[in-house]
Parts: sequence; C-alpha cells; structure tokens
Amino acid sequence: MNKYNETFGVDISKDVFDAHGSKNGHSQFKNDEKGFKAFLKSLPVQALVVMEATGYYHYRLAQFLYKNEVVVSVVNPLSVKRFIQMGLAKVKTDKSDAKAICNYALRNDVPLYTALTDVQSECLQLFRLLDSFIKHRTATKNKIHGEETLGVPSKAVYRSLKRNKKHLDKELAAIEERILSLVKKDQQHQLTLLTSIPGIGVKTALFLIVVTDGFSKFENASQLCSYVGITPVIKESGSSVKGRSKISKVGNKKLRNLLFLCSFNACKHNRACKGIYERLVNKGKSKKLALIAVSNKLLRQAFAIAKSGKPYDDEFVSVLKK
Repeated sequence: MNKYNETFGVDISKDVFDAHGSKNGHSQFKNDEKGFKAFLKSLPVQALVVMEATGYYHYRLAQFLYKNEVVVSVVNPLSVKRFIQMGLAKVKTDKSDAKAICNYALRNDVPLYTALTDVQSECLQLFRLLDSFIKHRTATKNKIHGEETLGVPSKAVYRSLKRNKKHLDKELAAIEERILSLVKKDQQHQLTLLTSIPGIGVKTALFLIVVTDGFSKFENASQLCSYVGITPVIKESGSSVKGRSKISKVGNKKLRNLLFLCSFNACKHNRACKGIYERLVNKGKSKKLALIAVSNKLLRQAFAIAKSGKPYDDEFVSVLKK
C-alpha cells in the first residue's frame, strides 16, 4: 500500500512539465526555476514525485525537489513504456504520460532518488564531454586518413585537420586530468583498490566510482550487474521456443562498453576471468559471449573489492566469489 499522502507522475519536456496527482489530477508548469517553485508550493506534505530518466530534462527538477526535502523517484523509461503497453493505451500525450507515470508508481515499488554531489555531477558532465570529443577526434582522424589517400591532397585542408586533432588531444588530456583530480580528492583509496584488479583501467575505475557513488547505491553485486545491463536474458517457452541467451542491455551503456573493452585484457592477465573465458570457449560458446561473462566477473570482482576494502589478490578467491 502506498504510504504517501499523494503520488505525482511528472512528464518533462524542454519548456514545460506536466504533473498528474493521484488526488488532484493534472497541472502544468514551466520547466524553469519559477515553475519548480510553483510546483513545490502546490505539493502536499509527504508527497512522492515520480519522473522518468530523460537525460538533461529531468535532472534539474529532481535535484531541486530533493534539496527541498521532497521524496523523489527517477524510474527507467522502458519500465513505464511496458506498463503503458500492458494497458493498451491508444492516446499518447504529455498529459496522458504523466498520468501513466503516476499509475505506475501507485502499482509498483519505485526506487528513491538520491541527489548527486557536486563532484559526481561535474564528473558525469566531464565524461559526457569526453565521449563527445573522442567521437569528434575519431572522425577527424578518419578524415585525415582519407585526405592522405588522395593523389593530390589539399595542404590547407590537411593542416586544418591536423590543428583540429591537436586541439582535441589537448582538451581530452585536460578533461581526463580534471576527472582524475576530482575522484582522487574523495575516493583515492577506492581508486587504488579498483585499479589493482587486472583488466580494470583508470578510466573504467573512475567511471565506476562516479556512477555508483562509491558503490554505496547497491546492496549486492547482482543489483550492480542488473544496473549495468550485463545480466543474461533467456528466451524459452515450452519445447518449440529456444531463443539465444543474450545480455539485457537495459542499463548503463557507457559502463557496459568500458567493461567489455576491459575484458580483452582481463581474460589474459586476470586468473579468474581467464578461467571463465577458456571454459566457455572450450564448451563451444562464442568468444563474444565469453567476453561478456568476463565483463560480468570483472564487475563482481570490483564490487567485492570495493566493499571489502582489500586489494585484488589471486589467492584470495573467497572474497571475489561473494
């Protein structure tokens, strides 16, 4: 049974956000500081506000409400989408979506939101900028290669591309240095622990610490693996449907990709990961599936080591199995 006096579902867009209260119905506010204050003023005591994770748009409102001691939940948009589909809804508007989010919260246990610290917030912004610059640099490098293959490349174009790449290299180095300094300030010990795991590099360790809030957001390794999206999904029904097992991919894509890249090195130098990789490959499983299993193992090792406070030790297998 819902323990809150009233539950609100919120659908956020660029300029406005629609709110649907379980008792008071629909209302709309401007998606700015003035609108936030008006919404806050309209909330009854002991209210629950639920919204979807929608990138930039939900973040400001969630942070504002949390800092004003309102109970907030940020839910996975896919979960709400599935809930709406089960209801066979024929109308989709911002107003109907807000009502659907409200109904979803009334019928399900929703996770409570914890505001990001200033360090976490800056680190996540820096990681997003880092990704954007890396993609830009890759495109620039490909363009340079294309120009070099031409019979008579333009010197002006070639020099411009070279200058652009040099500038991006400098910016990327500065961003990585800033992230490292921020995390070291608060989580130096945990950073040292995670980088002791063969296969886990500094970048992956930094991102793990930031998105998990030093692993405090999760009670066990299974919850963390589900969050990242590297838990297996099995499709079987009766005797006729035998679908291929695959990972869920409902989770943090950035972290999932980083762990997959780490798995290549881990299956060579991390004894436990190497054993899993070789065992699966010898059973006839694909190398990609084996690397995903290694990614899962790496994440579980990271969780166990972060929680135990002890560095990686090949001989201390019991800690890593927890």
